[in-house]
Amino acid sequence: MKERKLPAPQPNAETQAYWDAAAAGRLVIRKCGSCGKLHHYPRAVCPFCFADAGEWQTASGRGTIYSYSVMRRAEVPYAIAYVALEEGVTMLTNIVDCDFDGLQIGQAIRVVFKPTEGGPPLPMFTPA
Repeated sequence: MKERKLPAPQPNAETQAYWDAAAAGRLVIRKCGSCGKLHHYPRAVCPFCFADAGEWQTASGRGTIYSYSVMRRAEVPYAIAYVALEEGVTMLTNIVDCDFDGLQIGQAIRVVFKPTEGGPPLPMFTPA
């Protein structure tokens, strides 16, 4: 199957540690230093309590498919999905390296990192 070309993400001061971890093959999420809740997409301010204190936590990289859609009309078909990580965080991502017809809501998945065009790799998921 033809691989999609993935544009490189543009790290900034808030997300640099996230992309550095991805380059090292680790998926990280933020834990608020004030309310203790985990969140994703990486940002400096907690979306729950708006505190600006937080720390990076390594995620297991395991979870389940919460919802998905297969884009078959694209030049290279792909599956976009919300995945629920074991840690309780939901993230928008792609499901890769599988037969899209076999995907199911609730299916176990694990993180894989896909190269981009000149930047850090992107965390995506494949059936476990």
